[in-house]
Amino acid sequence: MRSLVYTTSKSDKDLLGILELQRKNHSANLLAEEISTQGFITVIHSIENLRNLNNIQPHIICKHNGKVIAYLLAMTAKSQNEIPVLIPMFKIFETLIFKEKPISEYNYVVVGQVCVDKNYRGMGILDKCYTEYKLHLKDKYDFAITEISNRNSRSIKAHKRIGFSEIYKYASKNQEEWSVVVLEW
Repeated sequence: MRSLVYTTSKSDKDLLGILELQRKNHSANLLAEEISTQGFITVIHSIENLRNLNNIQPHIICKHNGKVIAYLLAMTAKSQNEIPVLIPMFKIFETLIFKEKPISEYNYVVVGQVCVDKNYRGMGILDKCYTEYKLHLKDKYDFAITEISNRNSRSIKAHKRIGFSEIYKYASKNQEEWSVVVLEW
């Protein structure tokens, strides 16, 4: 599609587009079949959260005819207290060793969440978003890290295809199983 634009989020309109996609793809708003075949997200941010995160490190978005149709959120250690539900994820990262060195000794970026509008899936948009992510962030951070629910098989497969490698698995307090994955530049 020629009219796709990959860029960083620059305005509240962009952030509101992210929020719209979040609402549509949150696990609470999807049928069980959609969750198992299409994937899901687990956190809905506020406009203030997204704005604060974006002020530290802009998010990557893809637009079609001016509408946000995909995004990759960017979080850093500086923003770890912005989203209380994600604090345990950062605590897990602090306990991990990567390449014989504690994660906390690296300058890393956290993929806060990814989503592609269901009408645009299977077109390579996520891969291109990650290409942009790398272009914008590789000179500032050592690698990208995130965690993915093991129930989200579509996301696990997509991240493996893109080049993420699993470095740790754990179960959260509610017994949700998570994979911590890293993308080396």
